[in-house]
Order: sequence, then structure tokens, then C-alpha cells
Amino acid sequence: MQSGLLAGWLPWALLSAAFAALTAIFAKVGVEDINSDFATLIRTLVILGVVAVLVAATGQWQAPNSVSTRTYTFLVLSGLATGASWLCYFRALKLGDAARVAPIDKLSIVLVAVSGVVFLGEKLAALNWLGVALIAAGALLIAYKS
Repeated sequence: MQSGLLAGWLPWALLSAAFAALTAIFAKVGVEDINSDFATLIRTLVILGVVAVLVAATGQWQAPNSVSTRTYTFLVLSGLATGASWLCYFRALKLGDAARVAPIDKLSIVLVAVSGVVFLGEKLAALNWLGVALIAAGALLIAYKS
């Protein structure tokens, strides 16, 4: 178990947000002169290579038969959803402004909150729902082009 600055979920979530922001900016420039689907393929190959090196270097490899069928099923579904999301995201970046595309993409936060409550039985307080509503409103206001 980790201790120190990176022990909890919040630092990792903040790093995720920072890298997601860089992703949008780098991808917007990267798709200028290339087909968005091919750009997604390049991005996916880079991610595959980086994660493979990370798993190998840190000794986190697991025997494939140590993973349950249920886990494989949901990871495959997650991978399919990720691939579809990336293809759509890169297409949107190719066609629109990064400053407008990224906030709409982040409406996924709203969808995760609702899905977590409906499908996973998670509980959100009234203040949490206010935050969800503000995120939705903020994303739409940022994306609005006057």
C-alpha cells in the first residue's frame, strides 16, 4: 500500500485531469493534418506501448488465467467504450474548438454520477447533485458559441 502524497485517490484524479487537458490540446494540434480515426490509432499504439513497459518494469504482470471471466467481460466492454469515446472525441476535435469539445466530453461526469446511482447503488447527497447540475450547466455554457 502506498503512503505519502500519492496515497489517496485525489492526487491521482487531479493528475488525470491535468493529463486529460494536455490530451485535448495535443490532440487538437495532432489531428489538424490527419484523419481523426488514424490519429486515434496512433494514440492507442502509444498508450499500449507505455502501459506494457510500465507493467513489465514494475513487475505487475499477471497470468491471464488468474483473471475471472466477469473481470475480462467488463474490461473488454470498458475497452470498447473507451475506443468508441476516443474515436468520437478525435472526430469532434477535428471539427470543433478544443475549448468547446472538451467540456461537452466532460458531460461524462454527469452521466457517471447518474449511472453510479442507478446501476451501482451509489448514494449522492443534495449538495453532490447540485455539483452535478453545475457541471452540466458549466459544460453547456462553455461550449455555447455566440
